[in-house]
Amino acid sequence: MMLKRNKTTARRVGTTFVAALSIAALAACTTPSTSPSPSATGGGGNVPELNAESFTPDFSAMEELKDLAAEGKGLIGVLLPDTTTSARYVTFDAPYLKQAFEAAGLDSSQFKIDNAQGSAATMQTQAEADITAGASVLLVDALDSGSGAAIEAAATARGVKVIDYDRLVKGGAEDRIYVSFDNVKVGQLIGEGEVSCIEDWKVATPNILIMNGDPTDNNAKLFAEGYNGVLKEKFDSGDYVKAGEPAGTWTPSVAQTTFAQQYTANPKINAVVTPNDDNANAVIAYLQSKKIPAKTFPTTGQDASLSGLQNILKGYQCGTVYKPIYLEAQAAAAAAIYLRAGKDVPEGLVNGTTVDDSAKTDVSSVLLTPVWVTAENMADTVVKDGAVKVSDLCIEQVKDACTEAGIK
Repeated sequence: MMLKRNKTTARRVGTTFVAALSIAALAACTTPSTSPSPSATGGGGNVPELNAESFTPDFSAMEELKDLAAEGKGLIGVLLPDTTTSARYVTFDAPYLKQAFEAAGLDSSQFKIDNAQGSAATMQTQAEADITAGASVLLVDALDSGSGAAIEAAATARGVKVIDYDRLVKGGAEDRIYVSFDNVKVGQLIGEGEVSCIEDWKVATPNILIMNGDPTDNNAKLFAEGYNGVLKEKFDSGDYVKAGEPAGTWTPSVAQTTFAQQYTANPKINAVVTPNDDNANAVIAYLQSKKIPAKTFPTTGQDASLSGLQNILKGYQCGTVYKPIYLEAQAAAAAAIYLRAGKDVPEGLVNGTTVDDSAKTDVSSVLLTPVWVTAENMADTVVKDGAVKVSDLCIEQVKDACTEAGIK
């Protein structure tokens, strides 16, 4: 098990030589930062002791950090990866992070949120700009560990504190914090959801294709650890047949092509583990083109996206892992505000560790709890939290299903 509660940790590795060289040059050519060190205790006054359970949909916990935010110095730079592997970064992460910072009293001159649009070089440029502008903290959701580690090396060389946001940077900054959901648990929920769905939909002789996320993403590795662990017993017993496990991707068009090739080569495939909603949606579109009926061919998902939730209501997706991003955004923003003020992040907030197997170390982690969402609990989870609007969710094709699920 790569990740566990109550002290486990995560990181990222690998530096591309060109990225490392150029970003290290930036560090060498600029004057040392005067921002406080990660271990500093800062000035006097009471420091609020937020924990991983403090955050709520109304962002009220962030208001407790206003004095700390006023005490802190420097820019908080947020580096998000893209808009294609998941719609969440634009729809949820960026606006929730903005709301969290503003609820704590920061204004737009004190934080900056950028999206690299899938380009590691662009993220490097954005990081350089933030460092030059006097960033004291960077939240890094890197596209890959190599470029992420190079960015973090340059940041720490300038005294800038680093938070790995959502994805672990293997081989990243030595003294950093990782904020994410319990990603092995995410995978376990996917695996358990697949098993439950196979039973509910009465799939005879399950032949399951395992589709993973991008192998360069440490989260994808942890997800796979979770669902493969659940399914191993079924495969070993002969109850299920493992039809294959092709190379992983987060690009839906690639996932669709891969699935089509696997299904054409092996028509016995009648269930698939899909690691997020966007990849599941691509697979479902292919299945629908082949006139596969609803509630006969289980797929899984993650992110509680609009398309994923609608596919669940249509009977083409078993469920989705809901990761309340408003929790993750607040936890990351809170950690950044503590570090910006030169304070240690409270032990109650840092509630675990994640193993960086490349650096052979543990990374102090804030690990939040994911939820498996089906039609049965959709109204009490994503709808209740306002993660989706009922008017957007309950389109004509799923109006009856919404009514049946108590969504209104």
